Amino acid sequence: MFSEKLLMRLKHAVSLCALTGAGISAESGVPTFRGKDGLWEKHRVEDLATFSALKKDPELFWKFYGWRRKLLKDVQPNLGHYALVDIERMYEDFTLITQNVDNLHHLAGNRKVLEIHGNIMRTRCSECGTVIDDPNDYSGVLPKCEKCSGLQRPDVVLFGENLDEKLLRKAQESSAGCEIFFSIGTSAVVEPAASLPYLAKANGAYIVEINAEETPLSSHADETIIGQAGKILPQLVMTIERIR
Repeated sequence: MFSEKLLMRLKHAVSLCALTGAGISAESGVPTFRGKDGLWEKHRVEDLATFSALKKDPELFWKFYGWRRKLLKDVQPNLGHYALVDIERMYEDFTLITQNVDNLHHLAGNRKVLEIHGNIMRTRCSECGTVIDDPNDYSGVLPKCEKCSGLQRPDVVLFGENLDEKLLRKAQESSAGCEIFFSIGTSAVVEPAASLPYLAKANGAYIVEINAEETPLSSHADETIIGQAGKILPQLVMTIERIR
């Protein structure tokens, strides 16, 4: 399954970087928040998941995000998530970059996680910026900041917002500085995350794609492994244990 070139790199590497997308969470049964028609309760998600929607109709905004939080409460990490925890323990320099907001990497036990799209289980004040761990769904109650009484929001990147510059810079630095870069369960089309494997490759990293199907990255990766991360990553961990 894994090439000899990859095995040699894994044996001697110090610095690894992994980018994860919706594919790894789908294996845990993370449900979609859109209906078959692309709507949620007759509303376009793109209209709800915006800062202007929070200001215009905070009750509807929080009804939507509270519902999404409820959906995630019973979802657990899968073997792919836990394998990334093992890899973090094996390498001196390992960075996990995720596009997912579902908190599953933290639940699994990863500590070096850059959540570039945020975390839906945290709440941030829209006025003073205070962030707290807070999985409450706020059914019928609008959350207010304890510090300034400002209206709170989930700590996620909404449509039309830019990513946190410091977090993105860390992700870019980790990608540029790693020896092996894994792209796992991501469509490889959503920017700026989609550019990270190319940044890694430009700086000499070996690029490994693990995905259920080929993506635009496939023809540029050093190797692409088609399949489920929940099956492939545990095998990767066992292989690393054998060769190191």
